[in-house]
Order: sequence, then structure tokens, then C-alpha cells
Amino acid sequence: MPARVRALGVVAVALCCVLAAIGALALSVPGAPADTRQREAADGGLQRLHDAGVTGENVTVGVVGVTGFDTDHPAIADRIAESRAFGGGATVENGGRNHHGTATAAVVARTAPDADLRLATFDDTTEFRRAVTWLVTADVDVIVAPVSFYGRPGDGTSTVARLGEWARRQGVVFVAPTGNLARGHWTGRYDDPSDGRLRFGDTTRNYLAGRGSETRIWLGWDRSHRNETYVAELYRTDDGERSLVARSASFPGDGVPNARINARLRGGTYYVVVRGPPNATGARLRLSSPTHRFQRTRPEGSVAAPATGRGVIGVGAYDPAAGRVEPFSSRGPTADGRLGVDVVAPARHEIVGYEEPLVGSSAATPYVGGLAALALDADPDRSPREVELRLERTARDVGPNGTDPTAGNGLVVPRRAVDPPANATG
Repeated sequence: MPARVRALGVVAVALCCVLAAIGALALSVPGAPADTRQREAADGGLQRLHDAGVTGENVTVGVVGVTGFDTDHPAIADRIAESRAFGGGATVENGGRNHHGTATAAVVARTAPDADLRLATFDDTTEFRRAVTWLVTADVDVIVAPVSFYGRPGDGTSTVARLGEWARRQGVVFVAPTGNLARGHWTGRYDDPSDGRLRFGDTTRNYLAGRGSETRIWLGWDRSHRNETYVAELYRTDDGERSLVARSASFPGDGVPNARINARLRGGTYYVVVRGPPNATGARLRLSSPTHRFQRTRPEGSVAAPATGRGVIGVGAYDPAAGRVEPFSSRGPTADGRLGVDVVAPARHEIVGYEEPLVGSSAATPYVGGLAALALDADPDRSPREVELRLERTARDVGPNGTDPTAGNGLVVPRRAVDPPANATG
């Protein structure tokens, strides 16, 4: 991840999405059978829609990303109407470290090949607002925001979540990833502390798992307890020796009480301790890490902003090969009781010519954004709410039974979600 992104600490790309570069996207599963009907089943009928002339023509999709874009890349170059960078010293190309943004734009372009693209990159929360405002005033039809902001409340009241809600009220479909926090998330009440330390069940230690050499950990708590202090501490153990690695620093973005840890790891075993008042307060705490897994997890309620916003289409990650929602894909509900996950979509897009695919909820998001563009191509009079309902009501149930906070309304199915024109050929 670029140094500029690490320095922010505010926002992270909704990983697992790391890739070397972008080529022509292959959305079907590698090794898919050659039989036409089997290929159509693999892509949900997407190619048949393209053959029928439903390609996103006369629709504009805005993509807002933190890593920038390669505007000369052949996968997207001929579809870009305009691109802008927001933030001090920011550039659209981001010094060439723009693979994630370019990839997500390429997924949109592959899904809706005739849609126009407006690309915006940003530095922080303020610049994210400016980027989204620019896209809305530029009359885009769909905004794809493949980013997650951590340390925000999960009830849709954060600035970035309300921004998505505002864009929808302006007539723009807003699509965002639910995040990849299911295995790096814990939430609960501070109601049974042990010597001023939060209990994770029967222990005050929450061990980390994962191979990353850098870790980011966020601790947030509800506004009604904003005058109380809670601190996350990262410890390392090695050969029986324990040492404090890092202590969270307050990060008052959005006026929300939270704190974060950015630290480098080197060998040994690591765990987190959360300290607070000596007595129970009942505060709801939320501990999350986009880089590592926790030993003690509570996947429910792990949806990240801006997907927590009302009217935002929150997209989870689905693995068609395994026939399940990805284990890392964030789960609902939101803190105020909404589903949180609206739909899930294929979250692994092979990229011809490069070793690593684009993987994660931020890979699923541009796919759904592209489908929204196709739905508007087929019927330009659809409102954002009608587009959302179309995607949800035509999704295939892949959860236990009906809607659920893991898969939402189900897996998007292109041929169901988009009505080709009556006079279409193919």
C-alpha cells in the first residue's frame, strides 16, 4: 500500500486486494468450461446482456479511490471522460502506485464496457467529500467507492456514510464495499472489566494472527461515552518475555471517539489489551484490524463506512468456486439494526497477464457498480432506489434462508437484474 495511504491511517482500501498491474479482465472462473451455456452460468448471463446491446451506453460511472489510477491503461483509457485528484500534492497517477484504483475501474469497464468513467482520487475525509461532490455535480449516474473507513460508528452517522446517503438523494446510485473485517473484528460492552482491562470472554488478551509485517488496529466507542478514555495496547511476547510495542493514539476524525495503532511487527507473538475506567461503564467498544485476524472475534456488525450509510448499496465478497460468502467478508447488521449487507458479488477477478487477481469486497463492488450501469442502460428512468431493489430482488439466495446479515439479499445475477430492451438482438 502506498506510503501516502499508510500515513493517513483514516482510510484503507478494502483489502484483500493487492495486484501487480492491470490487463484485460477475465471475470469468469479460471478453467471454466467452453460450452456456451456453462460459460453463461459462470458469468450470470453477463455476456448475453452485452451481446443484446446492454453495455452501459449513455451511463457515466464515477470511481473514487485512494490509490489513484493509471489513466493511460488500455483497460480504461478510452472510457475516461475526466479524472481529478483531491488533496495537497495528490496526483491521479499517485506516482505509479495505483494498481488497486486502476483495477477497480477496469472491473467497471469490463462489466459495463460502453459506460463512461469519471475518476477521482483523494487523501482524507475532507477530500473524499470534495471528490464525491465533484462526481455528483458532474452528473454521474453511479458512484463506486471501493474504500473502507475504519474507526467510524457502525450506525451510518459518520460523515463518509452520510455522504453516500446524500449522493443517493441527488439521484446517484452509490455502491461501496462492506469491508473485509469479519475475522478482524470484535464488539461488545465494557461491562465486566478486570483491573481496568476489557474482557474478551474469559481473557483480557486478544491475540493476532496473520503474516503482515505492519498492523493497523482501530478502537472506537459510542458517542454517549465520549468523555471516557479507552486505550488499545499492542504487546509482543518472545521466549517468555513481554514488551509493549505500541499504544493507541486518539484520532478524533468525524468527532467520533476512537483511537488507532500503526505498528511494524517482527517475529514473536502479538496480542491486544484494551484499557479503560476501573469500573463497568456499559460503553459499546469496537475493535477492528484490516490487516490481521483476531483470536477472539465477533464478525457480526463488522460492516465499514461508507457502506453503513442509508441508501448505500453495501456489497459483500462471494466465492463462486466454493459456493460461499468469503470468510473475511464483513457481516451485518449495522449498529442501528439495518441489514448492512445488501448483496454479495464475485470477489475474485482474474487479470490477464498478471500473477495476482483482484480479490476482496472492493473487487465485488465495481462489479455491482457495473451492473447498476447496465440496469440504467436498459431503463434510464430507474431511480437509485429502483436500481437497488432490482439488484436485491433478483439476487440468488446463498444464505441460510432468505435475507441474512452475511449474504444480504443474496448473490447478484446479471441476467435477472437487467432487463434487455424488448427489441434487443442476440
